[in-house]
Formats: sequence, structure tokens, C-alpha cells
Amino acid sequence: MELRNKVDLVIGRALIIIMAIMVVNVLWQVFSRYILGSPSSFTDELARYLMIWLGVLGAAFVAGKNGHVAIDLIPSKLNAKSQKTVKKVVAILIILFSLTALVIGGSRLVYITYVLQQYSPALQLPLAIVYLVLPISGMLIIYYKILDLKNL
Repeated sequence: MELRNKVDLVIGRALIIIMAIMVVNVLWQVFSRYILGSPSSFTDELARYLMIWLGVLGAAFVAGKNGHVAIDLIPSKLNAKSQKTVKKVVAILIILFSLTALVIGGSRLVYITYVLQQYSPALQLPLAIVYLVLPISGMLIIYYKILDLKNL
């Protein structure tokens, strides 16, 4: 559990930093557009990429806290043993989805954009860096769900 708490702390702080940068970025965008009359060219793109990282990494953080949205109408009517079985099945399905869609699919996307040398228009940032959040988040979700399975 100590490692889990450290991982939670690192992800939580990363999300705070991303959000803080995004707020400053958007404030600068509004200031430069309406006060200076000359909108900054990179702020829109940076806000978009920060939002991607915030959303996907935030989903992994929430999965680790078991705070995701769940419909528990049917499981709540089951006995304790059946509820445990349902929780195991759900965790396994989440692991399979994270592995196939986020880790494998995200890694392929990162690889393809890296090989094709795709860069963002305004920031000239390799898009592979933007998409790197997919396999990272997928691995984090798998880590959390394996720990959850161990604790069931």
C-alpha cells in the first residue's frame, strides 16, 4: 500500500501542476486577446494538449481511488460472495480494456506518430509526446486494478 500511496501522490501532484499551467495559459490567452489585442498563437494548442493529459491521467487517478461512475443497482441486491465475484469480473474487464485500448493501442499511436515525425502546428511539439499519456494511463489503471484484485 505504501507504493500505491506514493503513486497516488505523484499523479495527484502532476494533475495539480497540469491544471495550474492550463489556468495560467488560458488567462494569458484571454489577456493577450482582449487586453493586448493580439492573441497568442500557441495558447489554444497548449490548452488542448493539457486538457488531454488532464482528462486521461485524471481518469487513471480516479480509477485508482475507485471513484469512477458505476451503476450498482443489481450488485447491491446480491449477497456478499456474488458482489465480490462481480467486482472481480469488472476489474478484469477494466484490465483487459486498459491493456488493449490504452496500452497496446496507445503505444501503437505513439509509435506511428513518432515514426512519421508528426509535430503540432504552433508548438512544434512531437505529437508522440501528447499521445504518450494513453499507455501511461493504461499501465496505471492496470496497476490499480491488479492491487484491487489482490485486496478482494
